[in-house]
Amino acid sequence: MAESTRQADPLAPANGYTRSDTESLQSADELKRKKRIKLAVYIGIFIVFQIIVITVISLTVMKVKTPKVRLGNINIQDLNSVPATPSFDTKFTTQIRIKNPNWGRYKFDASNVTFLYQGATVGQVDIPKSKAGMLSTKKVNVEVSLSSSSLSSSNLGSELSSGVLTLNSAAKLTGKVELMLIMKKKKSSNMDCTIAFELSSKTLRSLQCK
Repeated sequence: MAESTRQADPLAPANGYTRSDTESLQSADELKRKKRIKLAVYIGIFIVFQIIVITVISLTVMKVKTPKVRLGNINIQDLNSVPATPSFDTKFTTQIRIKNPNWGRYKFDASNVTFLYQGATVGQVDIPKSKAGMLSTKKVNVEVSLSSSSLSSSNLGSELSSGVLTLNSAAKLTGKVELMLIMKKKKSSNMDCTIAFELSSKTLRSLQCK
């Protein structure tokens, strides 16, 4: 006589899920885990990238450097010297160059350039209040007239006789560097140039600025 009921399959899971269902759930969990790992990696890369960007900006764009003020080319119009007196006078044109290496404009106050012979003033020119743009050089054309009329140096006669006249130029600019339209940093610029003239040929021998 045949059995009226079938015995339960001993291999069937008690909760009703088949082996394929269990594998599918494990695969889904593994996929979610991998997605979370990828997301964490992407977030980590993004954070590192932001740190690098901020560091680069801090070291370049946001770092305020000191502008430089220098003399440009000198074009002599007149140069006379008398060793016996002793005396000299000269006229020339040049450029005052204010180089701004910053990622923001440099606004500076009015100032002047003083020309000296052995520490004594022989002439001055004005620098008007202005500004040098971002990563640019402001050029101010000036005409310079220098004279030894106020000097009493005993060394002037011997220097004029040597055929070379050495002068110095000095200036100090004060102003502010503006970054991102919100940050302002005070900066001062100094000029220290040495000018040497060949008296016989009435030419410029050298111009050195530091």
